[in-house]
Amino acid sequence: MRSRTASAETSEGRQEMAPRGATERAELLREEGAVLRLPEGPTLSPQDVAIEVAGEGETMIINMGPQHPSTHGVLRVMMELDGETVVRSKPVIGYLHTGMEKTAEDLMYIQGSTNVTRMDYLANFFNENVYSMAVEQLLGIEVPPRATWIRMLLCELNRMSSHLLFMATNGMDVGALSMMIYGWRERELVLAFFEKVTGLRMNHNFIRPGGVAADLPAGWRDDVKQICNLIEPRLDEYDELLTGQPIFQERTQGVGVLTPEQAVALSATGPILRSTGVEWDLRRDMPYQYYDQLEFDVIVGQYGDAFDRYAIRLNEIRESIKLVRQIIELVPGGDYRTQDKKVTPPPRARIDESMEALIHHFKLFTEGFRVPAGEVYVPIESPRGELGCYLVSDGSAKPFRLHIRAPSFANLQTLPVMLRGGLIADAVAIISSIDPVMGDVDR
Repeated sequence: MRSRTASAETSEGRQEMAPRGATERAELLREEGAVLRLPEGPTLSPQDVAIEVAGEGETMIINMGPQHPSTHGVLRVMMELDGETVVRSKPVIGYLHTGMEKTAEDLMYIQGSTNVTRMDYLANFFNENVYSMAVEQLLGIEVPPRATWIRMLLCELNRMSSHLLFMATNGMDVGALSMMIYGWRERELVLAFFEKVTGLRMNHNFIRPGGVAADLPAGWRDDVKQICNLIEPRLDEYDELLTGQPIFQERTQGVGVLTPEQAVALSATGPILRSTGVEWDLRRDMPYQYYDQLEFDVIVGQYGDAFDRYAIRLNEIRESIKLVRQIIELVPGGDYRTQDKKVTPPPRARIDESMEALIHHFKLFTEGFRVPAGEVYVPIESPRGELGCYLVSDGSAKPFRLHIRAPSFANLQTLPVMLRGGLIADAVAIISSIDPVMGDVDR
C-alpha cells in the first residue's frame, strides 16, 4: 500500500506525520531518536547520520487513536509501518482543548486551585499543592505545620490511587483483565476517603494558598490505617497475578526499552526515568515540605522497559503506604490554614455576627488578594514525574502568567524512541507504560 496523508479535513498541519519523501531530514532524525540534545557531549547534525529510507510503496502510515480509553485519552499516534514493524511514529496532541494556563490569567489567585486541579485529573492534589506552594512563595507566607502534613498525607494517598489505576489499565492493555477489576476496587477505597475529606472524589479544590479548605474529619486516622491494611496484602496478590506471569512477562520485558542517556536527553522524569536506573526523586534529592523527615526508598529499575515501569509503580505504592503510616503519627495539632487575614476568609460563623467579617469575606471573594510582583518556579514529585509550577505576578490579584511543567507532556517525547523497531502489537503496552494523562498534556 502506498503512503497516504490524511485528508484536509483531518489534517493537523506540521505536527502530523507526512510520508518520508515529504519530510525534512532533520525531522526524520528527530522522530527516529537519532538526534538527542544531551546536556554534555556533541549533538549530531543531520549530515552526521545516514537514514535508511524504505522504498516507495513499502511502508504505510496509519493512525492509532485518538480514542478513549485505548490510547489513554484523546492521544493520536501516527505510525509508519513496514509490515508489523514500527519504522517511525509521532504523537499528535491537542484534542482536549483545555487551555488551563491561559484560563488562569483570568482567574484570581483564590480561584486558581479550581482550575489547576483538573489538569492531571488522576493526581488532583499534586496540581493544587504545587500551585499553592508557588503562590505562597510569592506572598512570603508560612503555612501552618498541620496544613503541610495534611497536604503530604493527601498527596501520598493520591499517588497510591493514581498508581492503582495504572495497574488496572496496564493490566487490561496487555490482556490481564482481572487486574482491571482489582485495581479499580482498591482505588475506590482511597477515593471514598477523599470524598469524606473534601466532599468530592476528584477535582477537589481542597489545597489552597495558605493551607487547606477544612480540617480532617473525625476518625481520619482509623480510616487511613484501614486503607493501608487492606491494600498492602493485595499488592502481594498483584505480584502473584502479574509479576511472575509468563504471558505478562512476554508482553512487557524488553518492550519499549529506553536508555538512561535517552531518558535524560528527552527530559523524562518519574518512573520512566527511574526505570532506566537513574535514581532521581524530588522528594529525596530536592526535598520540599517535610519529606526530609521521612524514611522511604527510591525505587529504580535496570532495563528501562515496560516491565520495569510496571514494577516501579507497584513498589511505589508500597513506599507510599510506608510514608502514609509515618505521616499519620507525625500530623500535629494546630491550624489547618494560615491566620493571615490577607488570604484567609473569616470563619463562617463570624459572618452572621460581624459586619467587618462579612465585608472581609465579600472583598476577598470578589476582589481577591494581591500578590507582590515577581516570578517563581516550584517543582514537586507527582506520580508521573516532575510537576513544576512557573508563576509570574505583576502585583495584581490575577497571575500575569502561569505555566505548568507537566510530566505527561515531557514523558510523551519518549514514545517515538520506545516504539521504533517494535511491533505494532506492542504499541498499546508501551503507551500504557508511559501512563500519560491527556489533561496534563493539553493543559
